[in-house]
Amino acid sequence: MDFGVVLQLDPPASAVVGLMRRAERNGFRYGWTFDSAVLWQEPFVVHSRILEHTEHLIVGPMVTNPSTRTPEVTASTFATLNDMYGNRTVCGIGRGDSAMRVAGRPPNTLARLGEAIGQIRDLAEGRETDVGGHRIRIPWIKNGRLPVWMAAYGPKALAMAGRLADGFILQLADPFLTEWMVKAVRQAAVDAGRDPADVTICVAAPAYVGDDLDHAREQCRWFGGMVGNHVADLVARYGEHSGLVPDELTDYVKAREGYDYAHHGRAGNPDAAFVPDAIVDRFCLLGPAEAHREKLRALRALGVDQFAVYAMHDATEATIDAYGADIIPALTDE
Repeated sequence: MDFGVVLQLDPPASAVVGLMRRAERNGFRYGWTFDSAVLWQEPFVVHSRILEHTEHLIVGPMVTNPSTRTPEVTASTFATLNDMYGNRTVCGIGRGDSAMRVAGRPPNTLARLGEAIGQIRDLAEGRETDVGGHRIRIPWIKNGRLPVWMAAYGPKALAMAGRLADGFILQLADPFLTEWMVKAVRQAAVDAGRDPADVTICVAAPAYVGDDLDHAREQCRWFGGMVGNHVADLVARYGEHSGLVPDELTDYVKAREGYDYAHHGRAGNPDAAFVPDAIVDRFCLLGPAEAHREKLRALRALGVDQFAVYAMHDATEATIDAYGADIIPALTDE
């Protein structure tokens, strides 16, 4: 199992670079950042510094979207980083939640997202592709490589990830839901004539190592609110108890009243008060190191290839260090 760390891009950028270096020293192989231009600093500028100051870390957004940057701009940006630092990037992409809504626009359609996955990958790897009815190719790219991983929750998005993406990003760590969604992605890959093993499975969620569970829950409750934005969209699309989306995912948002992106992804988010302790426990990894190891083994048995730690709480450095000392070695040496 690989490990990644996910960070927000609050200034100063030097602090983000320092945490990424710390993560690499602790055995993390991937460094991810949020991508929401209004809320945080520009990721790709910071990615360049992260790549410069690390040796092997693979870097990318969790997640970008096909509208705040056009596909050719996204592809050229990744290709430039790869040319400078040696194919050490990955493109996490989704419909766009905070990035689009904060700017007053709805998230992208799945059709636009699916089209962009192929466009970005083809262009970043030096191939010609159609963008808006025009055949284009970036002529200076040589030996480019860009895996594109898609974030998804709902049945149509899961099917698209299985058909089109190099990887699937699931932003929660509940084993029941992970099993359901991984099966959907793999079946879609098979139906599309692909080897399902070619789709990398990445689970991303907050992790907090320590014995004070009440405190850990309060530090990570924001995550249930963030996931709830996507779940609310699913309920609006498919209805309650539709059978198309597990009730274990949707039931908890009944008490959700609204969401202010000013608090997005932050400990103490008041708009996450509706999230019950049980959801925090299911979606996140909390408790002593052994509890993390046990849950990660269960996720690995379901086919998870990478666990990406959302390190956004009051023990970021301690959690990165605890993973490096007590968790990553155990999961990689077995």
